This record gives sequence, structure tokens and C-alpha cells, in this order.
Amino acid sequence: MKTLEEQLHTAGLKVIGHCKSLSTYSAELSKTSPLLLDMTAQETDLLGQSMLLVSAEPGQALIREGEVGEWMLLLLKGTVDVTKQVTQTTEQRAEDTSNAGEAEKTVTSRIAVIQHGATLGEMSMLDNEPRYATCTAIEAVEAGVLGRYEIAMLIRDHPAVGAKLLVKITQLMAQRLRNTTNQLVRLLQK
Repeated sequence: MKTLEEQLHTAGLKVIGHCKSLSTYSAELSKTSPLLLDMTAQETDLLGQSMLLVSAEPGQALIREGEVGEWMLLLLKGTVDVTKQVTQTTEQRAEDTSNAGEAEKTVTSRIAVIQHGATLGEMSMLDNEPRYATCTAIEAVEAGVLGRYEIAMLIRDHPAVGAKLLVKITQLMAQRLRNTTNQLVRLLQK
């Protein structure tokens, strides 16, 4: 089994250290990041000690759709484009349906543009399934990386912080599911 640092290197991310003083990284991070809300400075720093700090240049993929990852990212600096490959048939693309047959074409669909404080990759980290989307740096990015093993060690060594973290991750995923469901309902009503 590869270490977290080896996994990040394989993914093309540059590891530049640890997030030791996460509470002082940015004055607004603790106030704007849903993952860090309700955490004290001490709890935030304990979480940061479990995280590696990585950087990515504009145009560089942080997460690639279809790959399996045992880690998630907390975006500390920069902006990221979240995209998904979608296969469409000619019938879905064309306004006039006079074309016989249904040729397929893969297009890139933007899901979101996210900024510092957001998290990426939680689902794959937890369920070990392939990544759902590609996350690409729009501008220079710095992110804290938290792996499944590091979360287990945080739970073992600091159970209150580990429990608070898992509750936050669960809340984030529930909110995303709620948003996706609302979007689906709107599409179905058209």
C-alpha cells in the first residue's frame, strides 16, 4: 500500500510540507470553510497536523475523474474548476432530429467553480470508489490533504476532533446530495 505522499506524487501534486498551523493559515479560512466551522483554533491545528500541504499550478488536475483516491482536499488558496465527462447522443445535441442513428459524443460539463475553504474528494476517500469529476486548478492552488489512514489516526489519538470532522464531512455530503436532488427535480419539471 502506498503512503499518502506517494499517492499524491503519483497524482502529480507537489507536497510542500504539513498544515501545522491551519488556524493561522488565513484569517478568513476558519470562518468561511464549512469543514472548519465550529472547530476551535486548537482543533483546527490538530486537524492541520494530520494534513499534508500540496500545491498545483494553473491548468493542473488535482483530482481526475475515474481514478480511485484515498484522500480528500481542503482548498486553502486558489480557485478550482470541477468538470465531468458526459456522453451525449446526436439526438440529445441536435435541435432538429432529422439525423438517422444516434452517434455519441463526449463533452466536458462544468459542475462548479470553487474557491478556498471548499473540500474536494470526500466521497472517494470514504467509499474507495472512482472519482466522480475532475478538479483542475484555474489559478495557483494550495490545499491541505487528508487521507483515510490519517483520519483513522486522528480518531484514535483525538476522538473528539475526529468525530467532529466526520460529522462535518457527513453534513457536506448531505448538503451536496440535497443540492443535486433539487437540481434534478428542476430538470424533471421542465
